Amino acid sequence: MSKTALLEYDGKKYEFPVIIGSENEPAIDIQKLRDLTGAITLDPGYKNSGSCKSDITFLDGEEGILRYRGYAIEDLAEKADFLEVAYLVIFGELPTQEELSQFETDIRKYTLVNEEMKNIIDGFPKTAHPMGVLSALTSALTAFNPKVVNVENEKEMYEAVCKTMGKFLVIATWTYRKMMGYPLNYYDNTIGYVDNFMQLMFKLPTGPYASNPVVIDALDKLFILHADHEQNCSTSTVRIVGSSHAGLFASISAGVSALWGPLHGGANQAVLEMLEEIQKDGGDAAKYMAKAKDKEDPFRLMGFGHRVYKNFDPRARIIKKAADEVLRTLGVDDPILNIAKELEAAALVDEYFVSRKLYPNVDFYSGIIYRALGIPTDMFTVMFAIGRLPGWIAQWKEMRINKEPIGRPRQVYTGYPLRDFKPKDKR
Repeated sequence: MSKTALLEYDGKKYEFPVIIGSENEPAIDIQKLRDLTGAITLDPGYKNSGSCKSDITFLDGEEGILRYRGYAIEDLAEKADFLEVAYLVIFGELPTQEELSQFETDIRKYTLVNEEMKNIIDGFPKTAHPMGVLSALTSALTAFNPKVVNVENEKEMYEAVCKTMGKFLVIATWTYRKMMGYPLNYYDNTIGYVDNFMQLMFKLPTGPYASNPVVIDALDKLFILHADHEQNCSTSTVRIVGSSHAGLFASISAGVSALWGPLHGGANQAVLEMLEEIQKDGGDAAKYMAKAKDKEDPFRLMGFGHRVYKNFDPRARIIKKAADEVLRTLGVDDPILNIAKELEAAALVDEYFVSRKLYPNVDFYSGIIYRALGIPTDMFTVMFAIGRLPGWIAQWKEMRINKEPIGRPRQVYTGYPLRDFKPKDKR
């Protein structure tokens, strides 16, 4: 027997169907609320509003669970690589060895970026934030790929996916090269996707570049952990822009801009900025632990706790090990990272943090890894975007295939009622 929810409003009773998700999450279907009652719901930030049904990602913040297409994030990070997970997230199933090889081959077909794109990037000053440059370059890809993708045509959709995965990685690294004043690099079709990231970023024309396998493995895991995260700010932005039938590049460009915000993708950047402030103040980690516990002190430890995960961030447990291996392998001696390790060690045993479940989250550890690799703080959110790309593509694809209506939230108007117009001489 199907469940219903009963609403009593203005002396009348209304029944609304209850939808149960595959993980037993209930949702009250209020699509006909306004038609039946004349009323709407008010939910700033949409914390209690489901905007869609989705088969892609399951997240349980209370239990610390994250799954892509039914697979535990722990298994994927340990047993799969980033392109395997990207294929899973976008197309719904883990690829066979043949499908994976073909996917990587087909991505390589589209890694060359039109040379005229260099004119666009040349127009930005070196001081431009990489996320602003990335958003503009992603949008500009539309001009060089004007054909509208027919989402109902599997071949066209597949080619669009491969094209986006190939070109986005290249232009993302170009934002770093621009900032550093280095010549722009090209994708190397003889090596893997994540290995290419390191080559695109750091290879100089003055000599060879060899990637460290420990670093590649850590980045592979980080990209996997960031691949999707349900209906967050940037993902819901991609879906709502795409609901107008805007193209894939334009929708992803909007997602990049949403991710740029410090309350979303800028969290790992905030971690490093906090660590730098602590170091400038003498590097006393214990002092700042005490400040964080003082209710009268405005200071807050960045990278601890999570607004969605109320218990622990499952991604943090995975990436902590990778961070430790990177620091050990590279032998990094950095006072900033030493402060981070002191804060981490203290928070994991301090009763104040343990009782409140304020554990280090994925942003804390990703910031440590990026710092150890010599990636500038301004590039941290670009790294996040590279990982999140498969999720944005998958969510856009799902929204279009499901023929979801254009996003159009309502509002409660709180301004003036009707007023008489006054001529200028009587105002």
